[in-house]
Amino acid sequence: MAKEKTPVTAAVRVLRAEKVIFSDHLYAYEDKGGTAVSSRELGVDEHAVIKTLVMEDDNRKPLIVLMHGDLQVSTKELARVIGVKQVSPCNTEVAQKYSGYQVGGTSPFGTRFPLPVYMEESIAGLSKIYINGGKRGYLVGVAPKELVRVLKPRLVSVGNR
Repeated sequence: MAKEKTPVTAAVRVLRAEKVIFSDHLYAYEDKGGTAVSSRELGVDEHAVIKTLVMEDDNRKPLIVLMHGDLQVSTKELARVIGVKQVSPCNTEVAQKYSGYQVGGTSPFGTRFPLPVYMEESIAGLSKIYINGGKRGYLVGVAPKELVRVLKPRLVSVGNR
């Protein structure tokens, strides 16, 4: 079987422009499978698979939250930390409008509009993470320090089991 060609997405272009060393990981995407499927398909711990969530505050300003695959975001705690009344997930159309990516393939790199990024602080302590490369069924493996260097996220502690 021929090796599937690595996609060249907006995320990949940003990673290359920033001279980030990353690995490509293609897998069989399953609708609504989330990080459980990608971690199983790649044979990696779900805690190291980072989900990119597009949310909005009470003023409908979009933001990105990066969270471990096996944790949930406490939107109440996130709202408190960033000083707004409420944070909630964006609907699919809004998320796609701001990110420029199809839901299920959202990457924090190369979004259509610059969005503030909030990252669960414990992600920075991992040796390698797997995060969406801008297409369903495609993750990139990177060192968290590179993610921090390129995205300059605000570190938060808002994850729940």
